[in-house]
Amino acid sequence: MMLQKENILIVDDDVGILELIQRHLQSMDYHTFKAISVKEAVAILRDTEIDLLITDLKMPEVDGFELIQFVSEHYPKMPKLVVTGYPSIQDALSAIKSGVVDYLVKPFTKVELKQAVEKSLFSLPKKKSLLSPSEPKKYNEIIGESELVQNVIQIIDRVKDNKATIYISGESGTGKELVARSIHYNGKFSREPFIAVNCGGIPENLLESELFGYVKGAFTGAEDNREGFFQAAEGGTIFLDEIGNASLGVQTRLLRVLQEKEVVKVGARKSEKIDLRVIAATNSDLREMVAKETFREDLYYRLTVVEIQVPPLRDRKEDIPLIADKFLYKYGNEYKGRYVTIDTEAKELINRYDWPGNIRELENVIQRAVIMCDRTIGVKDLPETLKFQIDFPEEGLLPLKDMERKYIQKVLVATNNNQTKAAEILQIDRKTLRAKIKEE
Repeated sequence: MMLQKENILIVDDDVGILELIQRHLQSMDYHTFKAISVKEAVAILRDTEIDLLITDLKMPEVDGFELIQFVSEHYPKMPKLVVTGYPSIQDALSAIKSGVVDYLVKPFTKVELKQAVEKSLFSLPKKKSLLSPSEPKKYNEIIGESELVQNVIQIIDRVKDNKATIYISGESGTGKELVARSIHYNGKFSREPFIAVNCGGIPENLLESELFGYVKGAFTGAEDNREGFFQAAEGGTIFLDEIGNASLGVQTRLLRVLQEKEVVKVGARKSEKIDLRVIAATNSDLREMVAKETFREDLYYRLTVVEIQVPPLRDRKEDIPLIADKFLYKYGNEYKGRYVTIDTEAKELINRYDWPGNIRELENVIQRAVIMCDRTIGVKDLPETLKFQIDFPEEGLLPLKDMERKYIQKVLVATNNNQTKAAEILQIDRKTLRAKIKEE
């Protein structure tokens, strides 16, 4: 497929970063232009047809925000990508409100840059292919041929073009945010903002004001009126990860957003209308939380208009080779400059393992193995946890105590009775291990 490659303007006062980004983009066959100041950038913009602006925020004399404002006024259809070494929630909100598509924090990898650039260019009217006038949208980031994964993709396809509230459930590391992003970027609201908020990553006393905004004087330090994440996502999608961590106060405000389509800033008396899609996710059992009265029942039903269950990796083991291959390609290119292979024995261990940490754990293991290996990943490059797995006995299932005893014996044999090493593999302390050995 031959496509016309885009022109990308990179603006940063750090020449080293500027040239690094340029090299990365040129290796991806993009046409690049660079500037070390806003003045230089404006001159290039006036003389050249630019498809994407990549700019730093903190620069001497004139900062990146002024450049973003200039581009928004004079080139409103041009997507903008921010890179910064000084991240802050307020800068992120200001950038998003100014029309920035994505926000990269230094240092970032070549893969992260590639993904951010592709995401930003996705908002452009597509340049015509020299061979084909149009291409169907695909869910390339959701990898798997299993029936469970195909069911998820079918649901995404049905909900991507409407603003029904969606609840994504699944264990930690299964890819819930990836599903949320696929819903947004494959639907008709893809040119609008996508705001991801980890409700468990923001202190409880700040979450309310960050989500809903606040008015001047609402609390000590509230010196100006500020919009929250909900208003920043206007017209698009807000993804509330780990919604189970939200306090009852936040839950009450969220219920109003879903019922009335309006938001009330902290300290405000008047509500403001909003139009957006809400996607929530958690690895907690919300039904159990409702039963324990730690999560509002009325909010639960508002959130679960459409529910998508993301399966754990152990339930779709046929997808493990495909997912592992993706990470081999990603980290092989990043660390070795080439594709890295896995030998047969290591491949068997990877395919047999249950992956309690799911895709996130698999990625971590592959990344480490690529770094540690020479040219091919072998068993020696894999963590000890993959090498000690329980094989069920021929006589059938055993009581938990018996299975635990057999597993401890197996680990002790494999470590030549090194209790320190065995305790590390079993993820218990030596005192607990010695007590369990005595029980035998």
